[in-house]
This record gives sequence, structure tokens and C-alpha cells, in this order.
Amino acid sequence: MQPNFFIVGAPKAGTTSLYHYLDQHPQVYMSPIKEPNYFASEVRAENFDAEHQERIARDLEEQRRYLEGPMSEKRFGALGLEWDDYLKLFRNARDEKAIGEASVCYLWSESAAANIFQKIPDARILMILRDPAERAFSQYMQWVTKGVIRHSFREQVDQSLRNSGGKFELMHPFLEMGLYHEQVKRYLDLFPLENVRILFYDDYRDDAPGVIADVLRFLGVDAEFAPDMSRRHLAGREPGSTMDARDRAYLASYYREDVQRLAALLDRDLSRWLP
Repeated sequence: MQPNFFIVGAPKAGTTSLYHYLDQHPQVYMSPIKEPNYFASEVRAENFDAEHQERIARDLEEQRRYLEGPMSEKRFGALGLEWDDYLKLFRNARDEKAIGEASVCYLWSESAAANIFQKIPDARILMILRDPAERAFSQYMQWVTKGVIRHSFREQVDQSLRNSGGKFELMHPFLEMGLYHEQVKRYLDLFPLENVRILFYDDYRDDAPGVIADVLRFLGVDAEFAPDMSRRHLAGREPGSTMDARDRAYLASYYREDVQRLAALLDRDLSRWLP
């Protein structure tokens, strides 16, 4: 058994809640690991910063044991899976019509779209796009809330600009995750338009039941199903926290050209992302 649809990103745009809502549907099977990352060739142990290698070695051992077991509990994140191990994630699927996984790095990854297309050319692709400045701030706030980052948002932005193209680390990639134009285009260039559903975070936030119903229709399963939406997933912002207006203006300038190219590609007004 192999997947027939993918949630490819973007990070901090609602993919975790979408994963959990779809997982409740009786006609949908979701990989027990969210973020298996198999199709992103960049996400390999050797590409991570040296300070993470000891933790990665432990994680790989835990991952091996998990794949050999019943996989009855959900797990977040996998690394360096071979094809046979990746397929183990779907061995518990039965007669579900939609079989999927969610790896948010697949949108940013330069390799994932082509790798998915090579293996599963008729796959359905789901993505959620969020105002890239707000997406970056939400990612930053997630780690601030966890207590692992203590510097300011602007310091994080400046660090990201200096570190472009470096090894994977806690907050890299960061700003790159919001450069959507080429990321989206890679999928549209390969997959039939009817196999790609591009959602927007604001629509999902304002009308989650309506967006979920649209996703279920896209996947060809019962769209009348109503998942339990009472639980929040990965809230990445402390109550009352807002981005400084100067930082917002700086990022609007940073992303402006890319947003304009994306708007032209999708024939959609994205001016609200560029105050």
C-alpha cells in the first residue's frame, strides 16, 4: 500500500490540524508519522548542523523500533527512510479510499515534487499558503513559547538572512519557507491542475468546516463527515503577541516580488499580504 495524496505545506499554516481532522475520517488513512519527509532529498541526517547529530542518532534508533512495532501511537517526524520503511507507514491501511501523509518541508524542498511525481504521478497534492510574514512570525513564536529561543524576532530575521543555504538547524530554513512562487510552480508544472488543491490559511481560519468539506470532496470521500474540531493543534503564538509594525513592513518588502509573482501565477489577489 502506498499514499495517494500529500499535504505538502506550508509550515505554520494549519497543516497539523488538517492532518488530525482528516485522520478522524473513516474513509481516510493518514500515516501514523506526521512529517515522514521521505520525498525531500534534502532532509537527511548529514545535512543537519553538527550540534544535532547526537539527538538525530537517538531519534533514528527510536524510529527503527517504532517501524518494527504496531505503530499504534502517532509520532512526529522521520528522517532518512528507505522506500521499504516508508511503505511500512501504510501497512495498516485497509479499504480507505484516501491514503495520505503530511510533510510540510515538501513545499519548500526543491526535490520533493519531482520525487513524488516519479513514484506516484497521479497523487493528489494539498497545500495551505499563509501570509509569509505572519507564517515566519508564527514559526518564531512557536519556539519562543517552547523556551528554546530568547532573542528578538528581528534578530532571528537577520540571522536567517546571514545563514541562507547553511545546514539544517532549529530555525533554518526560516524565511525561505515563505518564498512560495517557485515552490508552488514546481507542483503545477508536474501534476494536472485538477490534482492540486491550493488552500489559504485565512479561509481555513475563518471557515474551517467549509474548507474541510472542500478537501474531502477533492479527495473523493464523504464530504458530509464533520470531524471533532474542539482541540487546537500546535498553536504557535502567545496570547496577545503581535509582530512589530517595522518588522512587518520589512518582511513585506522582502517578500513583495515573490508574492506578486505568486498572485500572477494563481490569478489571485494577494494584496492583503503586502500592507
